[in-house]
Amino acid sequence: MGRAIFTSSVVPMVNRLAVALLDAPVLGRIVGRGLVKIRYVGRRSGKKVELPVGYWRSGNDIVIGVAAPDAKTWWRNFLGDGGPIEVLGLDGRDRIAHAVASRDGQGRVTVTVRFYT
Repeated sequence: MGRAIFTSSVVPMVNRLAVALLDAPVLGRIVGRGLVKIRYVGRRSGKKVELPVGYWRSGNDIVIGVAAPDAKTWWRNFLGDGGPIEVLGLDGRDRIAHAVASRDGQGRVTVTVRFYT
């Protein structure tokens, strides 16, 4: 059941709700303490993708934990040398960064986002 929830048709609706909450004037500041929108261009599709993700801070970087990584593909855009990413609305502004995905020995995936400025 764990992976099935991430591949169900409910996920896009939940993502849209999370984005709406982030965009709300008052709630956005509260929700945005642990949730942020990212935007990137898919390596294979060439399409812009925008989605909400949970994060935590690690020094000047942020780290995105990928729940059920085998059921998701977005993080694979940042394997190897990684790639460019936009972090939208972090601390009230949009920032361009470089993201690198890694998987540990237990299969957990994190995406480390390092800001240019």
